[in-house]
Amino acid sequence: MHVVVQKFGGTSVATRDMRLRAAAHVESAISDGNRVVVVVSAMGRKGDPYATDTLLGIPDEESVVSARDLDLLMTCGEQISAVVFAGLLRSRGHDVAVLTGGQAGIITTNQFGSSRIVDIDPSRVNEELSLGRIVVVMGFQGITSDGEVTTLGRGGSDTTATALGVALDADVVDIFTDVDGIMTADPRIVSDAKRLHQVTYNEICNLAYQGAKVIHPRAVEIAMQKNIPIRVRSTLTTDPGTLVTSAAQILESHHVLEKPVTGITQTANVTQIELTGDSIDKPSVFAAMAEHGISVDFISVGPSRVQYTVADSDAKLTVRVLSQLGQNPSVLPGCAKIAAVGAGIAGVPGIMAQIVDALEKEGIEILQSADSHTTIWCLIRREQMERAVRALHEAFRLAD
Repeated sequence: MHVVVQKFGGTSVATRDMRLRAAAHVESAISDGNRVVVVVSAMGRKGDPYATDTLLGIPDEESVVSARDLDLLMTCGEQISAVVFAGLLRSRGHDVAVLTGGQAGIITTNQFGSSRIVDIDPSRVNEELSLGRIVVVMGFQGITSDGEVTTLGRGGSDTTATALGVALDADVVDIFTDVDGIMTADPRIVSDAKRLHQVTYNEICNLAYQGAKVIHPRAVEIAMQKNIPIRVRSTLTTDPGTLVTSAAQILESHHVLEKPVTGITQTANVTQIELTGDSIDKPSVFAAMAEHGISVDFISVGPSRVQYTVADSDAKLTVRVLSQLGQNPSVLPGCAKIAAVGAGIAGVPGIMAQIVDALEKEGIEILQSADSHTTIWCLIRREQMERAVRALHEAFRLAD
């Protein structure tokens, strides 16, 4: 049995016109001989009646709502979306089964608001598919082993889709959204950004972690465990979008990318923290960050210096915590992180030289840098971010 998992984001199910377009994609997959599992997000975005952020705003400021109860509230958006979309499919002559995340066999940890999937029992989904039904699953949610309803955090519907794809040994997972696929840069910044036809799992994970928001990196990491291909596609077209797969599969398709850099991405609104001196208690510094829930990034540790970044929103708390440890940090707010990502970076000399040259020509100072096998990061000032992205996109000829 060939299985395709199709995930439709909030904008793809927000209006009747968009739902009809989504239904056409489901019917196309069926006509190709596939059984289809549909994963839906809540309808629309913040401000729309049933969007997750709108639901979170319903309790008034005086209400005391527990994390457990908030998860119950947040799952309402996907329940509405699933029932409405299933009703549309039935009106077009299809037999449909609607399942909550728990009914679809998704078992999670008990961290309300940001649970992780620990197991999936796909037997109920397989049973419904064997009866010839389209299975519509509510994304973003699961249940604990003792039956508590949980949510999976931001990007949770993507995670639902790829986790089901792995459990069902799907041929492909389609992530439908309002863009044509993965771009070489943010098209709002780079007017001649191009759609990527194929990228590796590692490349898209790095692009997503560094600011590209088309798909959640956790979802990609799950698909990578079993080499389940992902296609990032537009609900508005029949274009195949961007294929996310392994480097080996890309080579087998004879689609060899000559350019070492695949894309440029960015993360705004970060603050650089710097500690200097011979008396820095490094373990205590990072333990204190973790204890207060402060996520640190861009970490550079030397004998008498520690540098790292935090979100601008965490900067005041970071300074307060460090002061309590007797540290006097230097703080540089209003920074941005830009990244050049590409599977071909590893082992290729001159990539950093090109980055430095392109940024220096624009008068952009690199405050800090780091690299991995597939990514080179640079920390710069926020007001120079868009200029830097355009400069690197041009330097690596990504529009060609």
